[in-house]
Amino acid sequence: MAQKKGLKNMKFNFLQKQTSRREMLRDSATLAGSAFLAHLFPATLLRASAAGYAQYAQQAPSAADPLASIRARFNTAPIQTQKFADNLTMLSGPGGSVVVLNGPDGKFVVDTFVAPAWPRLKEALDGLGNAPLKYVIDTHWHFGHTDNNAPLHAAGATVLAHENTKKRMSEPHDLPVLGLHFDPSPAEALPQQTFAASHKLQANGETLALQHVAPAHTDTDIYVHFQKANVIQMADLFFNGMYPYIDPSTGGNINGMIAAADKILSLAGNYTKIVPGHGPLGNKADLTKFRDMLIASRERVQKLKSAGKSAQEAVAEKPFADLDPV
Repeated sequence: MAQKKGLKNMKFNFLQKQTSRREMLRDSATLAGSAFLAHLFPATLLRASAAGYAQYAQQAPSAADPLASIRARFNTAPIQTQKFADNLTMLSGPGGSVVVLNGPDGKFVVDTFVAPAWPRLKEALDGLGNAPLKYVIDTHWHFGHTDNNAPLHAAGATVLAHENTKKRMSEPHDLPVLGLHFDPSPAEALPQQTFAASHKLQANGETLALQHVAPAHTDTDIYVHFQKANVIQMADLFFNGMYPYIDPSTGGNINGMIAAADKILSLAGNYTKIVPGHGPLGNKADLTKFRDMLIASRERVQKLKSAGKSAQEAVAEKPFADLDPV
């Protein structure tokens, strides 16, 4: 009962409380931590959180559309710009990180922010120059990374993603830990071009290497390696400075997250810029800390599971107490 009440209160705070961007990221990390445990104890915690959300929904009619509330909440973040090179820019803010390759061959946009951010995203893209939109690359299926596929496609871009992203976007989904339901995406938002394992694009003097990884955050994840600029966009394979959200409802698992981190660590050098899905721009040292946290967390919870602890008993043990402050 206490756990249900706690999940209910976290959702209420996440959806309703007016906070600063720092507080929003902290609340997101709290929810991500709950989801992290839900992956490790999927059956018990997912049932508890679904029941908790049902209670919350009855008591908070003002949040009748929690997905719209989360979109609006993410949209309160400003768009911040960071240049990696004359032709490569990171935009961070409303729902994650967007990277734009810009030049005479057109604009290549990786991920798209949440839907309410579209006017500001369009303004930011227009501010980078007059080159036409050429490609949008989705790193995975989640709404904060695909929400603006349709307006970007309408503006001339081809949407490119892993084949599983198109499959997942074409289906309805429920994410019980966050109390969210997703209808299938409209046809105009679906990727027009997909690939199975890897794909390369040559544009604006840059090589973009797109690579699918084994199920990690979801079963749709890719990373994008801007090889000349020495930039790797990991998206939600990497949450910098916070617990990740791992989505078991579409194939995500912690072993895959660790494997993906190891893969990028093998590619990255000390000067490689690593773009996370959430959190500040990272580097190899930051990703190493993230990978080590995942391994430590997995080992601690596995030890509790092996000792026969229930999900609630494992939470009471506070296995992440030393990790929570950082």
